[in-house]
Amino acid sequence: MSVATSLLALHVSVVLFGFAGLFGKWVALSAVAIVVGRTLIAAATLAVVATLIRETRGRPSLALIVNGGILALHWVAFFAAIKVSTVAMGLLGYASFPLFVLLLEFLQRGRRWHGADAITALAVTLGLALLVPVDSWDSGAALGLAWGVLSGLSFALLAVRNRGLRKTHSAIELGLWQNACAALWLLPVLAWQGVGGTLSAESLRLLLVLGVLCTALAHTLFIASLAQLTAHTASVVAALEPVYGIALAVLLLDEIPDWHTIAGAVLIVGASIYASRHTSLKE
Repeated sequence: MSVATSLLALHVSVVLFGFAGLFGKWVALSAVAIVVGRTLIAAATLAVVATLIRETRGRPSLALIVNGGILALHWVAFFAAIKVSTVAMGLLGYASFPLFVLLLEFLQRGRRWHGADAITALAVTLGLALLVPVDSWDSGAALGLAWGVLSGLSFALLAVRNRGLRKTHSAIELGLWQNACAALWLLPVLAWQGVGGTLSAESLRLLLVLGVLCTALAHTLFIASLAQLTAHTASVVAALEPVYGIALAVLLLDEIPDWHTIAGAVLIVGASIYASRHTSLKE
C-alpha cells in the first residue's frame, strides 16, 4: 500500500472501532452476550485471515489466555457504559486509558513522571470530571462513566501487557487468540446470566457486522496501515476514535452531546493526542 492508501486504511479502521459503540444501543442483548458474539465472530474471521496470508498461529500461551480475560472485561465494561448512558460516555471513559498507562508504568517499572505526563493526567482527570456535572451524580451518566473508566483501565492494562507479547507474536495472532480466549472466559457467565434479551435474526446480523467489520476488518486494516505509517501517526489518528464514534452517534442515534460532554471530550482527546506525540518524540 502507498502512504496515502495506508492513511486511508488507518482512518477507516478507527472509524470502524468508533462505530462499534453504536451496537451497544442497537443490539437488544446484554453487554456480556454482545461481547461473546463479537469475539467469537472476530476470532473466526481472523483465523480465516491468518490462513489466507499463511500466518503462523501456534497455541495460546498463559499470557494470551490472561489477556483474553482482560479484553473480555474491557469490552463488557465498554458496552455496559453505553447500555446505561450514552455512546459518548462509553467512548470517552475508555479514552481515559492514557492516564492509566502512566500509572501502570509507574507501578510496574518505576517510570518517572515528566511535565508532559502531569499535563496528560490533569487534562484527562478534568475531562472526566466535566462529563458528569455535580447535580447528575445520581443519574445513569455517573454509572456510565464508572463503567467507561473501568473500560479504560482494563484497556491500559491490556496495552501494557501486549507490549512484551508483540516481540514474540504477530498482531493477527494476538488478535485471534485474545478474542477467542475472551469468548471462552465469558461463556460461563453467559450460561449463568443468559443473553438478556431475544436472540433474533436482527441481533445476529448486527453481531456479524460488529464482529467482522468493526473488529476483525478494523484490526486488520489498522495493522496493515502500520507498514507505511509511523507509530506516531497511528497513535494520533487512533486518539480520534471517540470523535468519530460521537459523530456517528449524533448522525445515527440522534445523541446530541451537551456542553459538558463536548468540553470533556476536547480535554480527553486532546490529552490522548498530546501524550501520543510526546511519546513518539521521546522514542
